[in-house]
Amino acid sequence: MITLRGKLKKDPEITNSKNRDYNKRASVRDKLLIKEVQEMEQTLPVTCQVTFNDPHRLYEFTLLIIPDEGYWAGGRFFFDIYIPEDYNMAPPKVKCLTKLWHPNISEDGDVCLSILRQNSIDGMGWAPTRKLKDVVWGLNSLFTDLLNFDDPLNRDAAELFIKDKESFRTKVKYYVMQYAKR
Repeated sequence: MITLRGKLKKDPEITNSKNRDYNKRASVRDKLLIKEVQEMEQTLPVTCQVTFNDPHRLYEFTLLIIPDEGYWAGGRFFFDIYIPEDYNMAPPKVKCLTKLWHPNISEDGDVCLSILRQNSIDGMGWAPTRKLKDVVWGLNSLFTDLLNFDDPLNRDAAELFIKDKESFRTKVKYYVMQYAKR
């Protein structure tokens, strides 16, 4: 596993005195991420996989969710997750890379999940006490029990679900077959 001490020795940009102020916050983020990534990997739901394209950049990774039940069962849904420098005061930025039909995920990949909002109407928004594992479990729950039809991002999907669940199921399955079977 990557350690911050090892990263500091190998990365001359971090030790450069001109960049010291800039990297103080980044190093706080990196210190948090070393611990949180290990915890996240130990508590991943069985339906999730995490991939780091660069093991030295713990603040960028891909989450793959393969639901084993519900409307989206059998699909493969990729999420790009970026942790900003002001983490843990600010939530991670999440983008769904797989096109899907979902009331809380737009066809462009925007995700509506209260813990990803700095301020949330339901009081369940981001807080410095939240961790990466909370984000992963929240995203995973969007495919099982955390559907929100009261404040949807994709209103058409929410309305179709309310009006005609069978048509909703058919449309979801079409999107899964078309875009999420890679």
